[in-house]
Amino acid sequence: MIEKNTPAFRRITWAMSFAAVVVFACLHALQPLLPELSRTFALSELQTSWTYAIGTLSLGVSLLFYGALSDAFGRRELLIWTLIGMTACTFALTQVDSYGELLFWRALQGFCLGGLPAIAIAYLGEELSRPAMLSAVASYISASSLGGILGRLLAGFFAELGHWPWAFWPLFIASLLLSILVLRYLPRSQHFEAKPFSWRVAAANNWFHLRQPVLLTTFLIGGLNFFIYVNQYTYMSFVLAAEPFNLGSGLIGLLFLTYLTGTLGSALSGRIAQKLPAPIAMALGVVIMMAGSLVTLWQSIPLIILGFFITAFGFFVTHSLASSWVNRHALKAKASASAMYLVFYYVGASTGSLYLQPFWQWQKWSGVIVGSCLMLSFTLLLCLNLRRFGR
Repeated sequence: MIEKNTPAFRRITWAMSFAAVVVFACLHALQPLLPELSRTFALSELQTSWTYAIGTLSLGVSLLFYGALSDAFGRRELLIWTLIGMTACTFALTQVDSYGELLFWRALQGFCLGGLPAIAIAYLGEELSRPAMLSAVASYISASSLGGILGRLLAGFFAELGHWPWAFWPLFIASLLLSILVLRYLPRSQHFEAKPFSWRVAAANNWFHLRQPVLLTTFLIGGLNFFIYVNQYTYMSFVLAAEPFNLGSGLIGLLFLTYLTGTLGSALSGRIAQKLPAPIAMALGVVIMMAGSLVTLWQSIPLIILGFFITAFGFFVTHSLASSWVNRHALKAKASASAMYLVFYYVGASTGSLYLQPFWQWQKWSGVIVGSCLMLSFTLLLCLNLRRFGR
């Protein structure tokens, strides 16, 4: 096993962290561009939101397959092929000139983006000693959050410099560089043991997890919270692009700096869970999300930013605790249980706009907050229901 602070450890940590930055930048880059896409292709808000959501949807679906494929054919091999696919799709996105082409290449890109989150933790766990793995996983998770922020910021900035496809050029260059670096520097697996490829076993494990009330409840908490959280940003981008704010893509991208309090929420979630039972701590995170959402009803930019800072903190507290809860309560096949949590998580992100759209049509942003609080009230009840399964 590779120990902490060795040259091999540093190569793996840097390679996986850089991969996380680029992959999650590609996944989220389109979000601040939605108002411009709506104007360019004459789309409704719901139609426009699908240019972003279809990427998260296809990523979520891909996780149903990649775990079993990597068990059979290798973590590093799957990662390299999906990174090459991501690079090709990102280049294609610099060339699109129709809504249909944009949807097609975003869906394909999202499917390729799923390779990294599907194998990252498994690869690190197999190749690194426990202290080294904990350090590398922390770096990987932090890089994932950073990538989501940087992708949105860069996309907004480059779109304002020229036409919106310009946003994908820096991402294409970074993807190409990443593929070369991973191919050259990420060590080959030394402790990977191939397992016979079996869809039947994978499907049986997934069905087993879905029949466990404690896991299904947690899957719903993660999925429905992200269902609301990420789509609040989607609809707020339309608010900020319209009167009286009239912000461009670059300034809208700055809104996503509010994700930074999510990093703090993730870091503090463990301490909170030491003071409170985990289900109560998750419920507290949901209540904080609701409070932050209500703050954004005051239509001034400082209060909108404050509200999103609060919401991000609450969301990541609950998300971090829910992820750990799944790992603790999975009776077998813990890796596939964690993957199923991510399936709910990303499918939730991709479908939330369908739920919030009627509320948006009813009362614009006020309606979105009404719809958000209704759904978050439901996830609050789900969190409280977990108390019967322990701390």
